Amino acid sequence: MNSFVREPNDSSNTRETNLISRVGDNSMGLSKEAIAELNRVYRPLDFEARIARLYEDFNQDKILVTSSFAATSAYFLHIISKIRPQQVVHFIDTGFHFQETAEYRNYLIERFQLKVADITPDKHHHAYSVSEQLWEQDPDLCCSVNKVQPLEEVKENYHVWVSSLMGWQTEHRASLEVFEERRGIIKFNPMIDVTKEERDNYISEHDLPFHPLVAEGYSSIGCTHCTVKGDGRAGRWQGKEKTECGLHL
Repeated sequence: MNSFVREPNDSSNTRETNLISRVGDNSMGLSKEAIAELNRVYRPLDFEARIARLYEDFNQDKILVTSSFAATSAYFLHIISKIRPQQVVHFIDTGFHFQETAEYRNYLIERFQLKVADITPDKHHHAYSVSEQLWEQDPDLCCSVNKVQPLEEVKENYHVWVSSLMGWQTEHRASLEVFEERRGIIKFNPMIDVTKEERDNYISEHDLPFHPLVAEGYSSIGCTHCTVKGDGRAGRWQGKEKTECGLHL
């Protein structure tokens, strides 16, 4: 069996064993057929069951988990920490985060006993983004320099990338499936069909904290230069057509 996956636990499930054995047979990712089959298997499961199943089917050391430690990251990270406490969570430190984001991050690390690794941009590229104020002149390039490219370099070491996107957040996200191929890596969106109500109920039931800025009217929280108060994603890149930083496009 290839290095992308672990040995299946149930050898009697021939169809799904064949599916898992095909993962990674293409160095640039999965075939459309295999992606569709992964979605068929995982789609009926709920969010938590999908996460648990991923760690059974795939090579655990090749699973990349990222979090922005934004508005309601506690929901996603609470479940990750329960299922695989030793999972390293990668955080893209753009150098432009709110102080409240750092405080929220530190609180969740302590509460969930998280192992977090920071991803930082090239210092020269970051300095250029500061000197040229790219968030104003070219926000796409600013995101590329400080978010997308640093993550691209990390992704080379992994086979599956787990995100916390939810379909109700944007029109683009509403179009995504549980599994997709994204620039040479298997993208796993286990929360994509979680409703806002389901998320809020889980947070309330487990007494999980929102990001401190949520109480001040921020629904989506990114870098200081590009985030203002607003519902949904309305507070991001105001006055521009941009709705995504580029990580998930």
